[in-house]
Formats: sequence, C-alpha cells, structure tokens
Amino acid sequence: MAASPTQESGDHSPRQDSPSAGQGLPADGLTIRSLVTTREAGIIIGKQGKNVAELREQTGVKAGVSKVVAGVHERVLSVTGTVEGVAKAYGIIVAQLLSSTGPGSPTMAVAPVPTHTSLRLLISHNLMGTIIGRNGAKIKAIQDASGARMIAAKEMLPQSTERIVEIQGTAEGISQAVEDIGRCLLEDWERGLGTVLYHPTPENEQRMTNTNRRTNFGGGGQERRDRRPTDGADHPADGGRRGSVVSPTNGAASPPPTGNPANLRTQNISIPSDMVGCIIGKSGSKITEIRRLSGCKISIAKTPHDETGERMFTIVGTPEANEKALFLLYNQLESEKERRVGRGDAEEQ
Repeated sequence: MAASPTQESGDHSPRQDSPSAGQGLPADGLTIRSLVTTREAGIIIGKQGKNVAELREQTGVKAGVSKVVAGVHERVLSVTGTVEGVAKAYGIIVAQLLSSTGPGSPTMAVAPVPTHTSLRLLISHNLMGTIIGRNGAKIKAIQDASGARMIAAKEMLPQSTERIVEIQGTAEGISQAVEDIGRCLLEDWERGLGTVLYHPTPENEQRMTNTNRRTNFGGGGQERRDRRPTDGADHPADGGRRGSVVSPTNGAASPPPTGNPANLRTQNISIPSDMVGCIIGKSGSKITEIRRLSGCKISIAKTPHDETGERMFTIVGTPEANEKALFLLYNQLESEKERRVGRGDAEEQ
C-alpha cells in the first residue's frame, strides 16, 4: 500500500492525489486518515511542530495535518507507515489529546484526567465490508480484543467516497483497534483503489451538518431511521461481495472503456436501490453522460445483491477514468440527497 506523501512541516497536508487507507502497494506502508478539530490539530502539531516531530521520531511514521481553510473547523490528519507504527502513533496522539483536556488551572487540580475519548477515521466506502467481515465477525473481534466501541456513519462524506468510522475507548484500546483495522485494510487494499478523498470545506461542513441531523445512531451502531440491524457498522456484513449478475441498464448501452486494456481495472460499488433511479436518469440520460465523461464502462445489477436492497455498480476503466466515474456518481448522489433533505425541511414547516 503506497504511503501518502506528506509535507515536512507539521501543519501541511498530504498532496491532493495521495491515496486513502487501502490504496497503493501494501509493501510501501499503510496510510490512515482521520478527522480532527482545529484545536486538536494544534495539539498534535505542537509549538513550532515539536509534537509531530517527536511523533515521527518515536514511531517512524510520516504524519501531517491538512492546511487551515477559512471558515472550516476541521482538518485531516494523515499517518503513514507500518501497521504497528501507525497504530502506535495514533495511540500517542489520543493520549496527548486526553491529557490536554485535563485540569487547566489550580482550582481544577482535583478533577481527574479523562481516560476515554473518540477517534474519527476516514475509511473508503468500498473497504467497510473488509472491516466488518462476514456476519460481522471481524468488527466483533476488533471490539472484543481492544475493548473499544466502533460506530460507522451511514452516509459517505460530501464530495467523496469515504465514510467516518468512530472508535470510542481508551488510548490503548483505540491504538489496538487502529492496528487491527490497518491489518484488515492491507488484506484487501485493492478494493480501496480509486477512493475519492474527503477534503473539509465550508460547503462540505454544512452538508455534513444537514446529513448528520438525519442520521442518529442507536446502541451498537444501529441506525434509528429504519431500524435495520447491523454488525457494529451500518453496512452489509459481507461487504457486498455476494455474487450477482451484472448487466447494463435499460438506458443507452455502456461503450467499451477507453485506454490500454492492460491498464484497465474493475471496481464494484454498492448503491441503495432508492438512489439508482437518480443516477440512471430519464431514459438513461445521466448514466450515459457519466459514461461519456469518464470513459468507463458502467454496468448495473438488475436486482439487489443482498438483503440490504443495495444494487451493485461495476466500473471498468483506467485508474484515472474510474476515479472520475466515482466522483461523478457520488456527485449525483449528493445532489439527490440535498434535494431530498430540502424537500423534507419544506414538509416539516
């Protein structure tokens, strides 16, 4: 898995085209990204970059935080290295954040330092099943071994194909969970190819607020809206890998993918059935446009691939074309979600 190139300064971000967790060549290391607040980013970096420099020295990882964006209250932390190094680094970071929330003045000296907190990892939508495992076996094993609790957001982050996986626990428990998650990602790294990374912007933060307002999780990661049981995260327990016959939709036939055949890749993504129509468009107009702009061949399963009701989209093209297709597909999903949220607000008034 290719390590994400990071800037030497502690408060600079990785390059825009750096891979997400699960991308690249496994021999090159693991990159795990997480979402932190501006305040937390300052603690992680430290005065004149002291903390992040010590972190790199202690763990051998590359670590960087995305640049400050005006009007945005969150930044992306990227840590690249061996699985053990990345897990150790996150353990140190969580411990730093916990100690920073302890007593801040002599009058509060008797207050205990908190021992539990949470970490928000950014994980490719296509790798969620890898973390959950068949029938939820992997996520249960991770939670049992680490003592941490894991909750996955139902929705992908705006303008991206990443989802938040929140880990709640002690610094040691979170570090153990990160190590186990990292090993899962390395086992199935190819499924993360073409991930569209999340970048905090004022518009995206607002979209997250609108989405989170309607996505409240109950105990064990169960989403309250439809009460569909989950295995610690709101995603099919087998990662959507069950076999299904994939064929073009009733719209215009998908043309052969462009590019050198030796360089073509195949990617599968699951889309909720109630969203498939908005991607296909009237008489197949929207999916035809996505095929044309990306140069990919895109096929859609005629029936859901499991009990969740999601349908499998198969994308075939060069890595660059696939990334373009994913971006266009999820842009269309975002537009539809915003339209539905707006319609719901109007009905509530």
